[in-house]
Amino acid sequence: MTELAQKLASDMVRLERVLPGPIERIWEYLVDEEKRSLWFAGGPIEPRVGGVVQLVFDHDKITDEEYPERFRKHKGARETGKVLRYEPPKTLSYTFAGNSEVTFELTAKGSDVLLVLTHRRIASLENMTSFSSGWHAHVDVLEDLLRERERRQFWSNFARLEAEYTRIILGKSKAA
Repeated sequence: MTELAQKLASDMVRLERVLPGPIERIWEYLVDEEKRSLWFAGGPIEPRVGGVVQLVFDHDKITDEEYPERFRKHKGARETGKVLRYEPPKTLSYTFAGNSEVTFELTAKGSDVLLVLTHRRIASLENMTSFSSGWHAHVDVLEDLLRERERRQFWSNFARLEAEYTRIILGKSKAA
């Protein structure tokens, strides 16, 4: 298993992953709506601080698995945020899921790129568990795309990760 996201504060998690570069390639998967839709969510991002972020979630583009019952109502969901930092090709930050903030930082490491994803101002430990599981599963799909290998099935990977993050963050087991 890839290293788990780390809880840095009561409202913040960080996930790090080394991905195959170059850095401009990874940047495109963050800002290009078509490429982003293959691993996370589509929708436009205005390329400037203060710009609008519109994320459109359609997991049918990232997995062959059917939506679990509890997530079916989120199919096609839209999330609107505001760009906080836009510094190509190194840093992208925007508001997400209400008042929280997500930041992607890219650092070239030879032919690879270190992606550091930090999610701040998370409202609850339950949300932290969900966000950690989701980001981890989404970045797994991104890594598979970049490494040109078969993509992991998102929902089964998410469920496995959610159980692990629930155990670590909340200190309890999650029933399947």
